[in-house]
Amino acid sequence: MSYRSPLGRVRGLGSAKDGTHHWWMQRVTAIALVPLGLWFAVKIVRLAHADWETAVTAFASPLVTALALILIGAGFYHLKLGLQVVIEDYVHHKPTEVFLQLAQTFLCTLLGLLGAISVLKLGLL
Repeated sequence: MSYRSPLGRVRGLGSAKDGTHHWWMQRVTAIALVPLGLWFAVKIVRLAHADWETAVTAFASPLVTALALILIGAGFYHLKLGLQVVIEDYVHHKPTEVFLQLAQTFLCTLLGLLGAISVLKLGLL
């Protein structure tokens, strides 16, 4: 038995059944970003007065490269999820909302890829 009205079924209105997944992913990435962000902050503070070779050597380790890649991936995915909610909540003009959703997805993906390529270049030097 469905609780949706016939008009709601025709229009496809109702639960999209992915709100819970979105909520969980936002929480999981937030929890992952806490230790990763602290690790990265400590790493950067230790390298604040180091020369280029020392900094490159610090990021050459496979473990450090992997942690940096996870930080970038989780960070930009968390950013994308957060911006998506803000756009859905505050932009009420449908064409503008669609454009902003596409633009923020593109930019988060592009910046994440640029960050990952940068880390990989450092890790492979």
